Amino acid sequence: MAASRPQRPETVPTFGPARTVSGCRAPSGRGNSTPVVFWPVAVALLLAIGLGAPLGQSAAVLAATVLFVGGGLPHGAYDIALLRRAIGPDRRVLTLAVGGYVAIATAMALLWRVEPLIALVLFLVISAVHFGEDWKMLEEPLLRLAAGAAVIAAATIGHPTEVATLFVAMSDARGALVARLVMAAAPVVLALAGVGLVVAWQAGSRAWAAAMTLCLMVLLTAPPVLGFALFFVFLHSPLHLGQARAVLSDMPRWRWVATGALLSGAAILGWLAIRFVAPLKLDATFTAQAFQMLAAVAAPHLILSHGLERRLAVPARALAKPVLPWRVKAAPARAGVG
Repeated sequence: MAASRPQRPETVPTFGPARTVSGCRAPSGRGNSTPVVFWPVAVALLLAIGLGAPLGQSAAVLAATVLFVGGGLPHGAYDIALLRRAIGPDRRVLTLAVGGYVAIATAMALLWRVEPLIALVLFLVISAVHFGEDWKMLEEPLLRLAAGAAVIAAATIGHPTEVATLFVAMSDARGALVARLVMAAAPVVLALAGVGLVVAWQAGSRAWAAAMTLCLMVLLTAPPVLGFALFFVFLHSPLHLGQARAVLSDMPRWRWVATGALLSGAAILGWLAIRFVAPLKLDATFTAQAFQMLAAVAAPHLILSHGLERRLAVPARALAKPVLPWRVKAAPARAGVG
């Protein structure tokens, strides 16, 4: 009797370490495809920069801010639904977990009111770690961290004055020192990120590696908020929305849309309520406040993603494509809990 052929892995962890899928080190959905709309938007930004378009004007920055809030917040709006799926029917544990999630977000929001400089540094660290989670094809933690931090480093090198002004608006005058420290470390960070891009390409994640290369070019040349909006809305957010949709494939489309809209709105209202109860002594700009709000929800989002990485698993084919906020087609119904 002929020996049976080995079966290919059917599932991969949604948030866990990289596994071999279809002969590629990168799991499906982790670099094998990117949103089609990313490419024309990125190229259009580079062309606009080359033609000298006034992308740094307040109207363009405001539009980019609205875009990264409206297009980026929804990717964390499914955290509670994912938590419920992982915990199961135990309402007591779920209540405690949700309470902890809200408490962490509230504590981070209040930290901006009490110690904004500490909140700024913590936000940068959280962002680097969280963005590094997009690089599951990299086995070396240092390369992942550098790849995540490259989003910040590229903007700091390309537009040091604008980044320093933003950091000051988010914290206080000491934010300029933080910007200088980030800029000093940026060459090393980008060099390591370059190694990560090569490794990702060789590991089979060529779409992701090419998209991130183009994104870093935009971050180096475009105003910081526009470059961040490109990455956050058209690369980072679709990746996590694709994961969430694969796990929550049995959620009806109307409920998927309503969950994203309602919880994103709740985050905004919660931030406004905290600002009303504990007003900041500094008159931060709208963009600075948007980043502060993003930091408040990013802290529990990062912790939750680590907590769920061993609990949730989905079919490899379900992670084949990322999902944009407006693309809510259900994934195959075989997705479930590992």
